[in-house]
Amino acid sequence: MNLIFNGPINDLSFGNVSINLLREFYKQDDRVVIFPMQDANYSAFDKIDKDFKSWIDNSINYNLHNISKDYPTLTLWHLYNSQNYIGNKNFLFTFHELDQVTMIEKNLSKLHEKVFLTNQEAVDAFEKLDCNNIEKINLGFDTDFFEIEEPIIKDKIHFVLLGKFEKRKHTKEIIKLWLDKYGNKKEFLLTCCVTNPWIKQDQFTNIIRSILNGKHYNNINFIPRLKTNSEINHLINSAHIDLTGLSGAEGWNLPAFNATALGKWSIVQNHTGHKSWATKDNCILIDPSGKEDSHDGLFFNNGGQYNQGNIYTFDSDKVSIAMDDAVKLANTKNTNGLKIQEDFSYANTVKEIKRIMNE
Repeated sequence: MNLIFNGPINDLSFGNVSINLLREFYKQDDRVVIFPMQDANYSAFDKIDKDFKSWIDNSINYNLHNISKDYPTLTLWHLYNSQNYIGNKNFLFTFHELDQVTMIEKNLSKLHEKVFLTNQEAVDAFEKLDCNNIEKINLGFDTDFFEIEEPIIKDKIHFVLLGKFEKRKHTKEIIKLWLDKYGNKKEFLLTCCVTNPWIKQDQFTNIIRSILNGKHYNNINFIPRLKTNSEINHLINSAHIDLTGLSGAEGWNLPAFNATALGKWSIVQNHTGHKSWATKDNCILIDPSGKEDSHDGLFFNNGGQYNQGNIYTFDSDKVSIAMDDAVKLANTKNTNGLKIQEDFSYANTVKEIKRIMNE
């Protein structure tokens, strides 16, 4: 197939999805004209295949030689600024977490032949506004991640929490709940990889101090942002239990998905993008307790043109019980979680994208 790809190649979650989509196009011998958003940054992909990287670079270097108005364009980006696309027929792959759609988001979605979303609740929200070009599509398992059989942490039950520090992700509440339950208990450890590049370091330090409330805990680590997928893979493999799925709204939630797929026990709220992959058989699934406004004064602001709506909340008692359940399972492998690697592949993602593009 001939197509144009317009998306970021960087060390963020969008960049990881870009690399995985492009890798599958490469495997399927598709002719792809690549227009990256900003310069391509491969720093996270420390084990990228040299021939695949050369294929990407060559496509970028000769994109203006090979561009054609007859090629459909696949854009991987936010709805914001998605009007700036290349080619005559554009397909947008994006992520939407909240339960509402603004009029601007509706109008932008209608500019595209199809909009691919990974969250059925988001699809339903768009369809309520008569957006009839929305398609539900699944992500795949990133093969840069792999199971490390030898236990990395043997003498403690290791919890991990990943993802940017946000109200939407309930980062503060999760850490406080864990500290109340396990703080300074030597048989437990929590590692938090939750830095946020949009929060200044001194502000972030003050946030952590407020969570700790002046107390010293000897079994919690706050680590800086990890630079490569190999480092992230090592952290996930060192864990027994993942808490990232307690987030209040997600398009997909790559860290929780990857942790589950690597056989870890993830505690996951049953909502939004989680519903695409998390089940009672492959994770410790809990129902949310309700909803609250997403407004946080940083990333979600009431009255804005984008990202309006609510996030899900959890009941602390239910989470505490789920943690107890996870601890009982901690030293066993989540075999149903491992099946995610087979059930969700980027080969299927790209196959579905191409099918819809060719309709």
